[in-house]
Amino acid sequence: MTLLALSHHLAFASGLAILSAIVVRLMVSARVMDTPDARKAHDRPIPKAGGVGIVVAFLVGVAVLYGFARFSRIAEPYFLGVIGASVLIAVVALLDDLWNWPFTVKLGAQLLAALAAVGSGLYVQDYRVPYVGGFYVGWVGAPATLAWILFVTNAMNFIDGLNGLASGVALIAAAFLAGIAAWQGSWFAYFAALLLVAGLTGFLPFNFPRARIFMGDVGSQFCGFVLAMLGVVAARFDGVDLSLLLVPMLLSGVLYDVAFTLVRRAMAGERLTVPHRGHLYQVAQRAGVPAVAVALIHWGFAVWGGICCLVFIAAPSEWKPYVPLLTLVPQLAWWRFVRGRAVRAGVGRW
Repeated sequence: MTLLALSHHLAFASGLAILSAIVVRLMVSARVMDTPDARKAHDRPIPKAGGVGIVVAFLVGVAVLYGFARFSRIAEPYFLGVIGASVLIAVVALLDDLWNWPFTVKLGAQLLAALAAVGSGLYVQDYRVPYVGGFYVGWVGAPATLAWILFVTNAMNFIDGLNGLASGVALIAAAFLAGIAAWQGSWFAYFAALLLVAGLTGFLPFNFPRARIFMGDVGSQFCGFVLAMLGVVAARFDGVDLSLLLVPMLLSGVLYDVAFTLVRRAMAGERLTVPHRGHLYQVAQRAGVPAVAVALIHWGFAVWGGICCLVFIAAPSEWKPYVPLLTLVPQLAWWRFVRGRAVRAGVGRW
């Protein structure tokens, strides 16, 4: 990619960021309010559904991509599967912001959107493990891809509990993914990730460090869904194979927090569908760590995940299986820190 082409792409992304900011400002005025309750960090009603700006910027960018950047498109059925499913998850999540559906209804809607993507043929059957080689999983690939999409979508939704945390992590992850995809010539993943960066750039100033609006389910679920889909697309459908491990490394902080919390609650016999404030990031904030610091720490996890991705790509094949383990180092340190703070503050059961 030439410097001139890159400057055009960045100019276009800047225009989409401005569009996102305009839509977010309109959503502030629309006043779809998020009222405080016992499990939320804010203590006064604040508008939500600011993620509409992210969605609008992304879809406008995709329309331009579809019409004028044909070299960066994947095959038609997969392209339409990605976009159709993304629109579906955005619409359903916006309706949830308006009407506060129960978790089981939200999960059913997410399942429908994920099925739309997988039903278009967008799933992975041939997994390639560094230093081990590839192995064909056949029909198991479809449910495995479905589970991956649902987990990441909900993980980003669950982590969206403090100003700038989810949106900042998604922005950093998408930026790294765009850079890596461009470096490797994976053009659809590059453009789609760049569009997500643009939408998030327009939104984030409204949400961090002080929140004038939350992105809501329409933002968090959409970002999680798109990042999960890009992991699948880049792995097998974009002309250049990028590892399926890249997106998990980029979102390591989010995925670790959610997986750890689910396991801990399951072992304690708690109902997993009941709202709670037991995520590590929530416990840290309740134990006295400033919310801005918690968000910045998670941004740091995303940056570290991006660095691990770069190391993974550059590492000799015999070392690649061990690189993703590096993402666990700061997670274990964070867990020990949060546990210590929580015990001293008497927060939760440890």
